[in-house]
Amino acid sequence: MAGQVRDPEERPGGPAGIGRRRFLGYVLAASTLTVAAELGEAALAPGEAAAAVPSLPGPAEIYDLNDMLTHATLPTANLITIRIEADGTASFALPRAEVGQGITTSSAMLIAEELDLPLERIHVTLADARPELLFNQLTGGSNTTISTFTPIRVAAAVARGRLLRAAALELGESLDTLTTKAGAVVSSATGRSLSYGDLAQKAAAVTTAQVTVALKDADAFQVIGTPQRRVDALAAVTGRKRFAMDLHVPGALPTMVCRPPTINGTVRSVANLDRVRAMPGITDVVTVSSGVAVRGRTFGQCIDAVRALQVTWGPGSAEGKSDATVRDELRRAELPLPALDLLTKAVDARFTFHFASNSALETNCAIADVRPGSAEIWGSFKAPITAQEQIAARLGLPVTAVKLHVTEGGGSFGRKLFHDAAAEAAEISQAMGKPVKLMWHRTDDFRHGRTHPMATSRVRATYALGQVLTYDQRHTSVATDFGHGVGEIITAEAASLPVGDLTFSETIFALTQQTPYHFGVVTQLLGETDKGFPTGSMRNIYSPNVRCAQELVVDELARRMGKDPYRFRREFLKEDRGRAVLDKVAEVGNWGRAMPAGTAQGIALHPEYHAWVAVLAEIDCRPQTTGRTVRDGCTGPRVTKVVCAVDVGLAVNPRGLQAQMMGGIMDGIAITLSSGLHLDNGHFLEGSWDNYFYTRQWNTPPELEIVVMPPTTGEPGGAGELAVAGAAAAVACAYGRATGTMPTTFPVNHAGPLGFEPLPTTPPIPASPTDGLDRAH
Repeated sequence: MAGQVRDPEERPGGPAGIGRRRFLGYVLAASTLTVAAELGEAALAPGEAAAAVPSLPGPAEIYDLNDMLTHATLPTANLITIRIEADGTASFALPRAEVGQGITTSSAMLIAEELDLPLERIHVTLADARPELLFNQLTGGSNTTISTFTPIRVAAAVARGRLLRAAALELGESLDTLTTKAGAVVSSATGRSLSYGDLAQKAAAVTTAQVTVALKDADAFQVIGTPQRRVDALAAVTGRKRFAMDLHVPGALPTMVCRPPTINGTVRSVANLDRVRAMPGITDVVTVSSGVAVRGRTFGQCIDAVRALQVTWGPGSAEGKSDATVRDELRRAELPLPALDLLTKAVDARFTFHFASNSALETNCAIADVRPGSAEIWGSFKAPITAQEQIAARLGLPVTAVKLHVTEGGGSFGRKLFHDAAAEAAEISQAMGKPVKLMWHRTDDFRHGRTHPMATSRVRATYALGQVLTYDQRHTSVATDFGHGVGEIITAEAASLPVGDLTFSETIFALTQQTPYHFGVVTQLLGETDKGFPTGSMRNIYSPNVRCAQELVVDELARRMGKDPYRFRREFLKEDRGRAVLDKVAEVGNWGRAMPAGTAQGIALHPEYHAWVAVLAEIDCRPQTTGRTVRDGCTGPRVTKVVCAVDVGLAVNPRGLQAQMMGGIMDGIAITLSSGLHLDNGHFLEGSWDNYFYTRQWNTPPELEIVVMPPTTGEPGGAGELAVAGAAAAVACAYGRATGTMPTTFPVNHAGPLGFEPLPTTPPIPASPTDGLDRAH
């Protein structure tokens, strides 16, 4: 029964037990075939030495955030199961959140590969919160495909092995004469066959047993590495895909919240509660910690009630603050740079990155039904275990009394790591004693939702005799809330401690930031200040800001040292994988071609989570003559061309990878050129997408080419966030070369005309709850 999987570094003919790994899995006691994987030290087959596991985090080049997240999942990998149904299909409850990134498709591909089952016969759903998984139900850090790549395949391989054994007994033929085909059929050399459905019950086990399996070699892959359409694409484009607000929960009526005019303001009094309660369709009005909640027959009636409320508000946590005051606070908190050597020359720059919104297509929403002694909640959660545990504590219930169902989400970009809407819905449901269907208005999302924190980055690079001698960067940020921890309540609470929050942030910073160049002595440090804002990890966490600043300084170093920006990068790069993607975009994008004044190319690269991306962008900064206005968000520079080369080691689904790169590029263009939040007197001015200038159709590059590099490592690297930093930096570098001035404030249009009339702060809701959906996300 023993099987082996060849280690990538194993030499054929080597001594038995050296350089080889065998995977263990489980056949679980169940009515039909149910299997699981075991990984980690306990999964090594007898007689094999355990692989060394790093005990302390080092620089991100050695041990990064993705490594930490993956290693944290190993002890509970055997709790992730695949079930073969009586109809021959496979069912898999994925313990991650699908928010548009395509992981249900890539997970189905892994099962299809090892089980020899067509994709359409694999049903991937999202698992409810499962506290027993510990760290193994967090969706973040571009980690899903990396951490599940082997466990899912092992479980599928165990299932295939059990089906073959059951068929051998049923047919009375030798196991080695049987084969499986991608039609859910086991065939014998004599021509007889049995379907997976025929064998599902026969292959089931009465008791749980441990087995060993061998995974397919990469050269035998038929599904992994091939471009596949998303398994949910048809449902998405026909409106049949179900999100939280599409669910029908008996008794759950539309609910909205009247929120304060400033961030984290509090309710002092409500002058007209009885009159609002008597409005058409309104069933309940209660005061909660975040404002005044109204429940009605329709969302339109809820909006009317919210607008009618006469609330006296207490001050918030950002009272009187503005962009200028926060910028001054950040500069005062900057950590010092090393003393400058008078014998060397230096590039010295400070960059400012303004607040930004995650701006997912789906606003915050959740359904909650809280009753005496129990609660049931539906929503999109990237950290469902943390949500379940914290909501249980807030409601005064044991964790086992709270059921938390994970629905598909309409975008996240880090936003759904937090469960603000679910916690709020639970609080409202408990106060009203009735189930609620809570939806934040779009304005709520922009003005009270989680933001990417404002930050400054101070950089100094010294050089002499054609060499860069030192590179020092001091990144100072409004405090980033990591209250989701790494997926469970212990680290979530630790991240919220008065000292633990900075320690947690510094750890995340150290495990994600790196310098891909040989720049002598390198230091990159994080400082934080001001915990008065609701913040969170926007896509790529610190990297879009940190790497954008670094790549701009690289361009300036190249200019001062009289070198071409592309060749300068190539000369100083540490790794060949970086050179390969850089060379590819330079070749495909025709780097160095003659361009008119006011236009230019920019080039940048970004390594993260065992993957590399390079981006070449072309920009047109000439005065626009199209008649667009500031209010349209269509003035200023336009990105006209982008070429992206990406190396993720092994791309499970190249088509899905291209889509991830495309979305990341649009994000990068937005945060560099146009999309940011203006803070004024304790509140953000933006209130919807008609005045939050995400990349629009007019500014989407008409020429866009994404090159997926051939496999380089045999295992997948992180892809979900990779392109954001690379694209943001390339566009910034192109802007600097086109205008002749290195940009230092982002987005670059932030200091220009506001371009819109801000919505009033009281009442904060415009007439329609569905405005501003025209975005290229």
